[in-house]
Amino acid sequence: MMRPLSDFAATSALPQFALVTLIVSRQSEAEWVKKIYRGLRRAAARCGVSIVGGETSSTPGPVTISISVAGCVEKNRFVSRRGAKVGDDLFVTGRLGGALREKHLRFVPRIAESRWLTENFSIHAMIDLSDGLGADLPRLARASKVAFDIDIQKLPLSRGCKVEDAMSDGEDYELLFASSPRDRDRLQKSWPKKFPKLPLTRIGSVNRQSAIGNRQLFRGYVHFQ
Repeated sequence: MMRPLSDFAATSALPQFALVTLIVSRQSEAEWVKKIYRGLRRAAARCGVSIVGGETSSTPGPVTISISVAGCVEKNRFVSRRGAKVGDDLFVTGRLGGALREKHLRFVPRIAESRWLTENFSIHAMIDLSDGLGADLPRLARASKVAFDIDIQKLPLSRGCKVEDAMSDGEDYELLFASSPRDRDRLQKSWPKKFPKLPLTRIGSVNRQSAIGNRQLFRGYVHFQ
């Protein structure tokens, strides 16, 4: 449930309704299925989402669960990965790395944070870090037709993680966004007042030619490869 909700955070959208498709074997215990739905309902309720339907079926193979979420976003609040501009600051929320230590099983979509950002600041592009900074930052840059310069020494690392972990582990589900440098001081002063338990780190800037602290960019997760 939290994974598609993170996609809403990436666009500053508001999720509203969810559909659950559950395919299990005939031998599955009813209590096990109930526990799944209790977890789904808790996750949905945390983000103001109602589970309104879906499908159930049986299979002789592995269990399959598919979640579809619908919602809305105001025209003046929608953010894609395509709008970064040369000179923009690059920020990330939270700390990176740790999926291999199961951090990805305890994340919360940054919907509240993205909504606050687009209400108060000029956010030009945004993406959620589902495949790692090493994969998702180049995707944002390509979509915006720009390049980037980051200081890997400034990356906010999860406890016990190295730079390579932060770049390539994936499934951080933190926000990476490009914002106007005119907002930098105000953003950095007001963020800790609004979200005191969540770090916000400026890791670099948008430019016309990529440079990553004179080091090769560690690759994130790339599907089907």
